[in-house]
Amino acid sequence: MTAPTDVYKTLDLALRIGELLLSSGAGAADVSAQMDNVARACGLRGHSADVTFTELAMSHQSQPDEPALIQLRQVRQRQVDYEDLTLVDHLVRDLVAGTVGRDDAATRLNRIVSSGHARPRWSVTFGLGVMGAGVGVVLGGNWVVVLIAFVAASCIDLIQRGMTRSRWPAFYQQMAGGFFATMLAATVASLGVAVAPSRVITASIVLLLAGVSFLGAIQDALTGFPLTANARILEAIIATAGAIAGVSGGLTFARVLGIGLGTLDPGAIHLAAVPLMALGSAVAAAAYAFSSYVHYRALLPIAVVAAAGAALFRVGVQHQVGVAWASGVAAVLIGVLSHYAAARIRVPALVLVTAAIVPLLPGLSIYRGLALFGVGGGSGGLLAMFTAAATAIALSAGVILGQYVAQPVALEGRKRERKLAGPRLVGPPTVRALRRRR
Repeated sequence: MTAPTDVYKTLDLALRIGELLLSSGAGAADVSAQMDNVARACGLRGHSADVTFTELAMSHQSQPDEPALIQLRQVRQRQVDYEDLTLVDHLVRDLVAGTVGRDDAATRLNRIVSSGHARPRWSVTFGLGVMGAGVGVVLGGNWVVVLIAFVAASCIDLIQRGMTRSRWPAFYQQMAGGFFATMLAATVASLGVAVAPSRVITASIVLLLAGVSFLGAIQDALTGFPLTANARILEAIIATAGAIAGVSGGLTFARVLGIGLGTLDPGAIHLAAVPLMALGSAVAAAAYAFSSYVHYRALLPIAVVAAAGAALFRVGVQHQVGVAWASGVAAVLIGVLSHYAAARIRVPALVLVTAAIVPLLPGLSIYRGLALFGVGGGSGGLLAMFTAAATAIALSAGVILGQYVAQPVALEGRKRERKLAGPRLVGPPTVRALRRRR
């Protein structure tokens, strides 16, 4: 029989690990599985884990005639930090393998949470600027568009960081970013630079589009967590609506100032040729990963995976297979390559998958659909929203399918394949060797 103090310490460790994983963008299925792995690795049985968008819960009942011990932990802060995510992934694997005990694991977790980053904060802003420039290349922009996208992404990050310090809600931060991007496009237009304002605005606001959140929502829906999926979808829609409000406000202010931007086509995509799109995707994905504190050893594999996925996507679009199907096929390739690359460079597959999908612009269709609805686009807006939903589902389903395909091949045998509960983008699939640790 496990002592109540041991149960409390085990549940607390599992909840704290789950909190960090969920706040860093891990799917609810991965979070639940790793909380279960931590509890089992610490020798706990008869427990259950529950994951929602804002709260984690674990319970343990030692005897049928005794009340259950329940612990809760709320998740309020959400910040993409793949360095901490990677360190926690290593911690869980060591705990499952039996190389560290529960108390040592708790000490390591405290160190991870309390330690800062060796990478200076200004380098993150620079990385996001490079990501914007890479997206400009993906969209087929010239050097002017690429330069503007770099400036816009860097400045938007600075604006949002300042607003975060003042505790502004995310919706207003999105509005401020959209307003700045539009005013930057208006300034370029007033100077007589021969660039399409729609392309400038689109390249500038990619940083604001919540495509990754939408993908996480679809992943949760596919893996049996509908409540968390609905919450993430709502968060993505509100974030995108904030960007649209900012762009609309910027256009109105530009008209008041007498700056004409002509007829805009919000969210219109004009993709570059295959070589340029592969290059731009590699740069954008690696820069996004850099800004998310990914270790340097992972940047080159991420760039290669992103370039391969983007090239396949572009070829599919060229052959008119449809955006959704092209996205799905590219996502399968990204999922397979990420699985093998992640094992070699010792980072969670989620890091590679998320960064490699960013250049495929999953949030752009959401922005286009909502923007067309806002200007009375009617059927055009509805079509764009259906396209956004189909693309997001294709990307998420494709990535998960890629993991399903890759894991049994890597494990070399149906006997081990049957032990898998499903592909895991973070942490080990199941506990292999269990020890009772105090």
